[in-house]
Amino acid sequence: MATVRILRAADVRSALSMTACIDAVEAAFISYSAGEAELPSVIHLEVPEAQGVIHVKAGHLHGAPAYAVKVASGFYAQDPPAIDGMVVVFDASTGAPTAFLLDGGSLTDLRTGAAGGVAARWLAPERVDAVAVIGTSIQARKQIEALRSVRGIGEVRVWGRNAERAGKAAADVGGVVASNVEDAVRGATLIVTCTASTEPLVRSDWIDDGTHITAVGSDGVGKQELDPELLRRADVLAVDSLDQCKRLGELQHALDVEDRAVELGRICAGEVPGRTDEGQLTICDLTGVGVQDVAAANAVLANAGDAGETVQL
Repeated sequence: MATVRILRAADVRSALSMTACIDAVEAAFISYSAGEAELPSVIHLEVPEAQGVIHVKAGHLHGAPAYAVKVASGFYAQDPPAIDGMVVVFDASTGAPTAFLLDGGSLTDLRTGAAGGVAARWLAPERVDAVAVIGTSIQARKQIEALRSVRGIGEVRVWGRNAERAGKAAADVGGVVASNVEDAVRGATLIVTCTASTEPLVRSDWIDDGTHITAVGSDGVGKQELDPELLRRADVLAVDSLDQCKRLGELQHALDVEDRAVELGRICAGEVPGRTDEGQLTICDLTGVGVQDVAAANAVLANAGDAGETVQL
């Protein structure tokens, strides 16, 4: 009979800060790029009648006490969309389940934001006078939270297709609403894209050298937020997983420059340089990898204290 710990969303949020998650995700990226992690392909499931999209991701970091499998979903026929998810943690020595993190998707939100924080730590200019956020979901908020953990930032401009949601997102991050994408990104030092777009939103001729862009939204075949010419212009083109970004990320639309793309974990490990000059255009293509979930789940369990409940299976 297995003993399993159950942590709910409030327990998960209390156990892991953004700063701690950024550090955990950075270590996971390093392990992954060093070949010290197991990462199977993402399972992508759709429920078209409810505009539902489900991702199943799993991973194991060599030497870690546990591996994890995560199910995250978004059902977009509703307004606002129904977002949910959970992480199942297993003992890496026996395969027995040890914990259910019934986080409702909050751990995915946190670790995705944290990945943007890692990208900014290594690729953003030291001085960030203006940030443009393209998108109004929870990820718009988490990306700004993560960015503020690694950089001091000035003005935040938010654009979204829905004016009411854009206003709410801007209020939540202490920013202003931009009337269109061009107004949002023109002159911005750092740009974050976090939409479900299937066509380019950010044009290359709007973007100055010296800018950093973190692209989060493209995590499926056909998704796209950036003009491919931006990837071709980039002085540093980082990806969380080269194989995955070629299939699911912005890189799928600019495969002619895949030989220049470098995994973020290699930059974090000091194997290859990140930003070396304030005039460089840097881009990080983030599709989300299972090792982020493993690292975040292990960090939650290490810091949760007596939270949650224990049940016998």
